[in-house]
Order: sequence, then structure tokens, then C-alpha cells
Amino acid sequence: MKIKLSIILLFSFYIFSGQEMVKGKVYIPLNDGNYQGVGGVNIFWKSTSIGVVSDDDGSYSIPISTETKELVFKILGYKEDIVEIIDSLNYDHFLTEQSDELDEVILLKRKNTIQKSYFKTMNIVSVSSDELLKAACCNVSESFETNPSIDVSFSNAITGVKEVKMLGLESPYLLITEENIPMVRGASQVFGLSFIPGSWVESMQVTKGVGSVVNGFESISGQVNIELNKPISDVPTYINIFRNSMGRNELNFHFNRMVNEKLSTGLFIHADHRKEKHDSNNDGFLDIPHVEGYNIFNRWQLTDLEKGVVSFFGIKFMKNEKEGGERFDTNSLSNKLWLSEIKTERFDATFKLGYVNPNIPYQSLGFQMAYSDHDQNSFFGIRNYDITHRSLYSNIIYNSIIGNTMNKIKTGINLTYDDYEELIDLDKNKTERIDRSIGGFFEYSYDNTTNFSLTAGLRYDSHNNLGSFFTPRLHLRFQPKEKTVMRFSLGSGRKSSNIYAENQEIFSTGRKIKVINSNGKFYGLNPEKALNYGLSFRQGFNLNSNDGDVTFDYYVTDFQNQIVVDWETEGELSFYNLNGKSYARSFQLEIDYQLTRKIKMKTAYKNYQVNKQYNSGLKQNPLTPKNRFFINLDYSSDPNDKGAFWKFDFTLNNVGKQRLPEHGGLSNFLGFSPSYTLFNSQVTKVFSEKFEIYLGGENLGNYTQKNPILDSENPFGTSFDGTLIYSPIVGSMIYAGIRLKL
Repeated sequence: MKIKLSIILLFSFYIFSGQEMVKGKVYIPLNDGNYQGVGGVNIFWKSTSIGVVSDDDGSYSIPISTETKELVFKILGYKEDIVEIIDSLNYDHFLTEQSDELDEVILLKRKNTIQKSYFKTMNIVSVSSDELLKAACCNVSESFETNPSIDVSFSNAITGVKEVKMLGLESPYLLITEENIPMVRGASQVFGLSFIPGSWVESMQVTKGVGSVVNGFESISGQVNIELNKPISDVPTYINIFRNSMGRNELNFHFNRMVNEKLSTGLFIHADHRKEKHDSNNDGFLDIPHVEGYNIFNRWQLTDLEKGVVSFFGIKFMKNEKEGGERFDTNSLSNKLWLSEIKTERFDATFKLGYVNPNIPYQSLGFQMAYSDHDQNSFFGIRNYDITHRSLYSNIIYNSIIGNTMNKIKTGINLTYDDYEELIDLDKNKTERIDRSIGGFFEYSYDNTTNFSLTAGLRYDSHNNLGSFFTPRLHLRFQPKEKTVMRFSLGSGRKSSNIYAENQEIFSTGRKIKVINSNGKFYGLNPEKALNYGLSFRQGFNLNSNDGDVTFDYYVTDFQNQIVVDWETEGELSFYNLNGKSYARSFQLEIDYQLTRKIKMKTAYKNYQVNKQYNSGLKQNPLTPKNRFFINLDYSSDPNDKGAFWKFDFTLNNVGKQRLPEHGGLSNFLGFSPSYTLFNSQVTKVFSEKFEIYLGGENLGNYTQKNPILDSENPFGTSFDGTLIYSPIVGSMIYAGIRLKL
């Protein structure tokens, strides 16, 4: 193993020739007649994609272009200059202030809340915190309603938790990281995203297809990275109060302070409460569980730019309780009620240290360490499920170049330790497992700064239960024109399966649970492995003087091995290893267009072909719609002289029919659910930079699944099932809230 790790870590013997650069500084005028360097200036060769941004002191360095000699300097508030560079490799530029009239016109152009780049090698969609505010999202699991890259659905009628999917596959096949540290996994797989308050999120990066080898081997369908607010950049005090018509109350409070010029700290508090009873379909079961919980997060940030050091330390504690099941007024006290309770406590501690060589800024070293202790105690009727998951993660990464900045490398080591203890079902079977892995990775990136880039990575891991294996990944980008880009990705991923933690909805049934042993190390089952590959094409356009773009994505996931969750027999549920084919084919057509200066439109059509081999034959994955259609309209008025303006948002989601497993309670559907359409909307009044109020609604068409809990009259029988959910079980919901930034 040491030899193989050394091979990966020492790939840097490659040598590439250098390239001539134009270097210099950009200056702006001061009131006293002097000049100072300015950062953030866009510097690029005209009619090419070769560009850089000036550093904080105004310094820049840009490769020479063979296509043109005209260099453009551009920043808001100053005149755009075009300079002809003929012989000199050193050039300092002095900007001139723009006229007030033109400044006003430029300021009216809004920044997109969802951004896609022509220049990134990977297919990454960046989601800002402003986009998260468009939905009634008080946690991250509810924040994807206006994002066509990820699908959201309810997984069962007992816990009411929302499940996310990408490329037609469930969330366990996604790598979900928090500031590039794997976070939502293992015991937290089902509820983990709901434990991250939306107001804590600074931004998210959604990667389609296999991600980078730097973050591990578990990513199969994609990666979601969540960046949390930093004390140095978040507002000093933030308050968000939320309430909806279903009795849900939430509070978010941020308090950030600078201790000194290098050290800052932030305290983030979230509390939620819901105790009202709702049973709109009168089946005797609560439509929404009662919830009570809180999250506390304290983080520290040390920034020493002179020494090139940035460090973060944070601790989090979360407690959450959910109560569901039958209402106490549905039966006499002599009858036994079907009740459920989920109590979760979690502690997290993270430490990050980054060093950038002040004299050689392309060389950096990063270190990450995270510890978590997740404890869940729960029961569902007469079934019990308890899990304790203690996890330790560590990562060290080195960044540098080979010859010049066109050739970059990343190399490092990951260490992961997971300790699981589970108590499962009525007979109180206790299982224990320890997963240990150490892996090394090397990633090479090439960018010719014009029309081609690639990222090729390889990692080698040694795992006590998965064995030793390589994970290769490749990403390519070709940009033949300024607003035309094509991407290709290919790579493998694998994961150890936690069949109970990842499928907790199975306890909300009366089905007999079977595990068909294959002599594997995960409940007698073998680990999952898949190959993912895909193409993406994006074309920008300008129509009626407004910008837009159209994107085609096609991705395929082929499983070499998969743990099949078989719902095909009424009264039974089986886990077994795949014996045959299993694949997911995802096609997405997306159009983004600025209809007017104030109205932005996003629309998407998605088609999924998700099939796998069951013991009863090759079938479409249940509860996975083949077709989905999405449209979002976003309007913002012009701000007045006090900074006040209106924001309106409208989202339509059309969900196609879904295959339903056989069940007597679903016999009227003839094997498929009906298609349906959901409408969400929100209006926000921004009074100033410090105060705004919002009012919105979800499922405004009031579409619901009529009988979400099957055989609810006999909750302790084998036909009882609260998991076959194809649509919302709660009708129209209205919400309102306020945001204060002090």
C-alpha cells in the first residue's frame, strides 16, 4: 500500500514548458491626486476567454494571447479601457472614473442567484444565499424547490421528511459535504439536511456527475457542497422569524463580532417548534409530525494575510424530537395506538487551517479535521431503531503548479474512521461495525486559458471492509466560442451501505423485513459500486437585447453492484445484492432567459430512465417519475432612493406518473400514479438593507395524495404502509416571516 500511495503522491515529475505573461498593476485615482492599486478588476484579451482578476493590491498576471493584442480593463464605476499591447511584458494601467449617468444604468443589472460558468472544467451550479430565500426554507432539505438540478419529494407519511435526488438516484449516492468535509452520511443520511438551518448557508455548489477525487470515493451521482456563513463576512446581527399555517414556528439568530483585526467569532442559533394537530384526510394519523428542536453553532475565524494563514474552528450541537402516528383522540384508551418518536442529538467539531505562500501564491497547504457524534433513539409502532455513529475525518492537501499556472496539481491524504452501533426492530438485534480507510490522491488540472481544460484525478484507498482499490475520474471542457461550452465527465464511485439508516421509512410499515445474506461485510451484503459518465452542452444567446442560455445534460450511472431495496411483494421488504442490470439515465434540457430587465425565467424538462433487476424481473424504479417539468419566474422592482423594492417569485413543478409497487390499497391506480402539478409563490418587501418581510405559499393548487397511509385501520398488520408516497400529503400552506440585519 505504501508503494501505491507514493506513486500517487509523486506524480509531479511531469515538466511543462513556461508561457510568456503580461504583468503589472491597476490603479484608481484618489481625491488627493494620488493613485492606489485596486483589486477585482476584470482583465481579459478582447474576444477571447483568456482573463484574470487583479489582486487586492492591483497586481495581475495574464498569459499572452496569440489571437489579439487588445487588452481590456473593466470594473464597475470606472471606464472600460482597451489597450493595445505590442512588445511590452510589463504594463501598469490607470483607470478613470465613469460618469454618474452610466453608473446608474449599470447598477440596475441584477446578479443571478444561480450561476453557471463557461470556464469551470466541472459541471458545477453555484447557488447563492439569495436563491435559498425564495422558498419557505428553514433548513437545507427544503431549499431546492427553485433549483432544477435537484429533485425533492416526501419519503414517507409518518416523519414528513423531504428527500433529495439527483440524476434519478436517491441521496445516499450523493456526496454531501459541508465546506468540503463529508457531513451528511451514515446515521444522518435521512435527516441530516433538515438539521442544517437555511439561514446559516452562505452558498452551495452542486456538481453533476462524479466529483473530484479530493473529496473521497463515495460520490456517484454528484456532489452538494454547503458553505456556511463566515463571521468576518456575515452581518453583525441577523434575526429571522418564521411561521406557517400548519403551526410551524422557527427562529434564527446570528451574532458576529471582530475580536481584533485578525480574529472574529460568530454565534448562530436556530430553534423550531410545531405542536398543532393536522389530519386533513381523517385517516386518524397526523399529516405532519410534532417537532421541537434547536441548533447552536459557534465558529472562530483567524485571518492573517501577511503570513498567508486562514483558520476556522467550530463546534455545533443539535437536539431534535419528532412525534407522529395516530392522534390520541382517534381511539379509546383501551385500544393500542400506533405512535412514533425520533429523538436525535448530534455534536460536531471542525478545524480547518489553510496556508498560502505570500511570495508564491500558487502554492498552498490545507488541513481539515472533523469529529461528529450522532445519537438517534426512535420507535415506530412496535418497532425500535436506535443508532449511534461516531465519525472522525481528516484531510491534508497540497496545491501547486508545474511550470506555470496552466498546469496545476493537488495531492494529499484522507483518513476516515466510522464507528456504528445499531439496535434494530422488535427483537432488539444489536449490530456493531467499524469502517476505517486511508487514501491518497493526485489531481492534475490543465487550462490553456482559451478553449480547453481538463481535470484528471486518481486516488488509492485502503478500507478494512471494502478492501484496497483505485478510483479514477476525468473531466474535460471544450469552449469553441465565447458562449459555447461542452463538458464530459467519467469516473467511478463506491460506498459502504447502511441499509437501515439510509432507509428508515421501512419502519413506518408493517412489512416483514428480510436481508438475503451474500456473506458480505455490510449486514451480510456486498458494497455498492458504479460507473458514472455524462455530457453537457451549454449555448448562450442574446434575444431582444436580453441574455439567456440553453443547457443539455445527459448522464448515465451503471451499477456493477447495488443493494436492491425490494418493495414488490405486499407485506414484505427485502434487501439483497444486485443480480443483473441496474442503471439510471438522466436527460435535462434547461433554458435560462432574462425576459425583461426585471424578470428572470428558468425552465427545465427532465427525463429519467431508472431500471434495476429485481428478483421478479427488470423493472422501473418505483416512485421515480420518468418526466418532470419545471418553470420559475423571478421579478424584482427597481429600488427607490431609500433602497426599498419588491421581489416576487413563482415556481411550477409538473411531476409525471410514477410506478407503484403492488399493494391492495393501490389497486385502483393500475400500477402508476397520476401526474400532477404544484405551484409555489413568494412576495418579499425589502424596506432597506436592514429590514424585509415576506409572505408565501406552497402547494397553492392544494393537490394531495388522498390515502397516503395504506391499511391505516390496521396499523399493526403486514399491509400497513406509510411509505408509498407519490405526491404531497399536506394541502396548501401559507407562511410569513421577517428578516432583520443589524
